[in-house]
Amino acid sequence: MVSSVEATLGSLERDKIDFDRWLQRICQHRNLAEQNLLTQAYHLAQQHHNITTRPSGEPILIHICNTVDILADLGMDTDTLVVAMIYEMLNQEGVSLAQIQQQFGDKIARLVSEVNNMAFLQHNSQHPELHNDHIQAERLRKMLLAVVHDVRVVLIKLAARLHDMRVLSKLPEDEQKRIAHETQLIFAPLANRLGIWHIKWELEDMALRYLQPQVYSRIAKLLDARRIDRQRYVESLIQQLNHELKTLGIKSQITGRAKHIYSIWRKMQRKKVDFHQIFDALALRVLVDDIGDCYRVLGVVHNSWRPIQGEFDDYIAAPKANGYRSLHTAVMGPKQKIFEVQIRTHNMHQHAEMGVASHWRYKEGVQHDVFFEQKLAWLRQVLSNPHEDDGLLSELQSDADLIRIYVISPKNQIIELPKGATPLDFAYQIHTHLGHRCRGAKVNGQIVHLNKKLKTGDRIEILGGSQQEPKRDWLNPELGYLKTSRARAKVRTWFNQQDDKQQIKHGETVLKQELHRLNIKEINLDDMVKTHKKFKDINELLAALGRGDFNIAQISELVNEQIFPSKTTQKLPNKSHSQSDIQVLGAEGLLTTIAACCQPVPNEPIIGYISQTRGIVVHKQTCPHIQKWQKQRKERLIEVSWHAQTASIYPVKIQIHAHDRQGLLRDVTHLLSSEKINIIAIQTQTDADNIADMILNLEVTGIQQLSRALLKVEQLSNIIEVVRLN
Repeated sequence: MVSSVEATLGSLERDKIDFDRWLQRICQHRNLAEQNLLTQAYHLAQQHHNITTRPSGEPILIHICNTVDILADLGMDTDTLVVAMIYEMLNQEGVSLAQIQQQFGDKIARLVSEVNNMAFLQHNSQHPELHNDHIQAERLRKMLLAVVHDVRVVLIKLAARLHDMRVLSKLPEDEQKRIAHETQLIFAPLANRLGIWHIKWELEDMALRYLQPQVYSRIAKLLDARRIDRQRYVESLIQQLNHELKTLGIKSQITGRAKHIYSIWRKMQRKKVDFHQIFDALALRVLVDDIGDCYRVLGVVHNSWRPIQGEFDDYIAAPKANGYRSLHTAVMGPKQKIFEVQIRTHNMHQHAEMGVASHWRYKEGVQHDVFFEQKLAWLRQVLSNPHEDDGLLSELQSDADLIRIYVISPKNQIIELPKGATPLDFAYQIHTHLGHRCRGAKVNGQIVHLNKKLKTGDRIEILGGSQQEPKRDWLNPELGYLKTSRARAKVRTWFNQQDDKQQIKHGETVLKQELHRLNIKEINLDDMVKTHKKFKDINELLAALGRGDFNIAQISELVNEQIFPSKTTQKLPNKSHSQSDIQVLGAEGLLTTIAACCQPVPNEPIIGYISQTRGIVVHKQTCPHIQKWQKQRKERLIEVSWHAQTASIYPVKIQIHAHDRQGLLRDVTHLLSSEKINIIAIQTQTDADNIADMILNLEVTGIQQLSRALLKVEQLSNIIEVVRLN
């Protein structure tokens, strides 16, 4: 953790702090000119802030010293520390920018002005209307513009916010939650994007502490309860691995750590598991001299303990978006405990902990910091269109753990995208206009659908039309055309810029298509407006449809009662002959047994293993046996789920017209199966013109499931039309 003045010098009481000793420590390892500059700045701050306090009651001078301390620990240059000491006094009586410029020079005066201009980030409780996402995005844009010019401006604000969070308990509860929310929304994601994990982790943990105190307290207590046992266990692991590496002559530095509380909570939410099922709540970190040693250590780790299937990530070969590089693996250690091992070089560790701040640890001309340039390039790209605020916050807050892929443009440029990105995401990543004109794509020379998921190494070519005309289907998340929030924001922006009449016209087309698919011939549009209550009249609803602000799933929800008026609840047949209440998907009357090794309980993720004598044996998905069988006996694993006692099931009949082709029926049934829709009966026939007519009897859980399925079937190749029959 980054140190603080109170941690270094003791009491917060002004008369008990030895500021001279603090200043002496800050000036260490700096030349005489830099020491004089820091001393001048401190005495100026002391002169103007000697009796002033912050809303928390803390003396401003204490806050300044803490902020400077954090920046010094990050290795920031002298100019940054000077600016952190003096920027808050700029608008005070008797202090002007001209005076600062005269005393400290042009560079420091410019930085002081830019940091001071970011005062808009401080919340004004008298204007709650300024706290919506649009205003937050505009604030963020101004902050990022400052970063592009000089990233030190934002590093100062991050350091100041970190200290604010450390003393947050002194403020009223509503202020605690407000500041914690802002920290979680903007400051922690920005620290992550800039790669400053030292600050990111602490900001996230402290924000969670005030936003969800019960969750924070529970996880903290669970970690603390096992602290002594964990320390002993980690020490034994370090001793064993240290011995193995010394035998091979590999120089290393090994430490143990507990995962941060916020990251544990996020993983529990994401994987829907309990604290005790988190693999990497316990971890070892191994630092070595070079990349070759990283992979040698990985071999030693996997030879010493059994690796967990699917839990290895190579962020050295494929770094994260913020430049993070490391090898991650999870292994089964002694006493059947799973723990994580991170392996990286000392240089990688420096970048991982300090991010862009590490840029200042290298003298100009000695080392080129490529990741620093990449981060600034990302920020410039985010700011390329001032109309895309919708995607700005979500782009900044995108999951830090997203796996990245690297694809190749026709000009042999390597383009970074999140895993799951499509050719359409690629087009918008290259240029907004190229995305708007996109009509098709080639991947590795083959024409593909625009919603095809790309993988690292793919060579992409976009086939563009002459007109800029995005499709509304691109905004439908069910169809998977766009993965990135920025690309979706660009499409939305295009539609928002069309005039109202055109938006209403497009909305009418979208509505007619959906009503035709659902075979609804008469509908009271005024009732739809009254039901939703968000819109004043039908034109407002149609315009929202035309812009893409209101989607097909929401339309379907409004007409649900017309298709399924009686929500009769049926009892589903029990698929299990035991008391385990397990449903085996796609099979009837099979014996199921709960595995004794892991003993799953209702609502935990589970999977079935086809045994020779006990029917389907149900294990937790995280069971070590399952991890082994995924590799050795995968064909004997079967999907199972906890059986819901009751569910609303509606019979429905659909008709599909299509140009017949080989595999058409297989594609349709596979798609419906993936949507968890039960097929009761199928009738098909093909006429002399090779037009296939298919009628399917289905069981669905509601209108949204039906609407989504019809829309996806319609996207299959050769489909002419798909509609619900009466």
